[in-house]
Amino acid sequence: MANHKILIVEDDKDISEMIRYNLEKDGYSTVSVFDGEKVSQVVKASKPDLIILDIMLPGMDGLEICKNLKRDQSAEDIPIIMLTAKSQESDKIVGLELGADDYVTKPFSPKELIARIKAVLRRQKPAVKIKEIKIGDLAINQLKHKVTVQAREVALTASEFKLLSLLAGRPGIVISREEILNQVFGYDSSSYDRTVDTHIKSLRKKIGDVKSCIETVRGVGYRFKDEP
Repeated sequence: MANHKILIVEDDKDISEMIRYNLEKDGYSTVSVFDGEKVSQVVKASKPDLIILDIMLPGMDGLEICKNLKRDQSAEDIPIIMLTAKSQESDKIVGLELGADDYVTKPFSPKELIARIKAVLRRQKPAVKIKEIKIGDLAINQLKHKVTVQAREVALTASEFKLLSLLAGRPGIVISREEILNQVFGYDSSSYDRTVDTHIKSLRKKIGDVKSCIETVRGVGYRFKDEP
């Protein structure tokens, strides 16, 4: 971690200050915003390396902000971690579908948040990629970062793309949740199992007709069928 700048978008000033204090203690630089309407302007001015984005905000909620940022070519590649007091899985799915890279449910510990920030920033680094994976109607072009199903392009988040590439790149092999956490999300702890399951659910929804290729192996992890 080398002087990464983090934008904190949180209207509760006590929570914002707690996040700011712990991030700066860990060596990050920070910028804070308390009103959803000001986020776009601050993003353009400060050019953050990552955004911590609360869902419930005055002016414009976090989901709308996330959607707008991912439509903006100058901001679409900035990773976003959503903060939410909502524990329902459906709220997390919506955030992931809009392009968020991860989520943290309130209340949370600063250590957990920092661990997730480090993991998201770590997986932004370019990796060695094979050129293309093709299984049935599914095609994954690693160099172009493009996924098609029956020749129709499917929009995936960076985490979903990496998750699909991992599974489809090893067809027929059961991949444990622990390995997925480590390879895709950069986590070492099995306490983040729901992160994997939530991303799998979102991924299945997006890839439509080929979703049945992703099989759940109960108590272990997931497997991609070696035949469509």
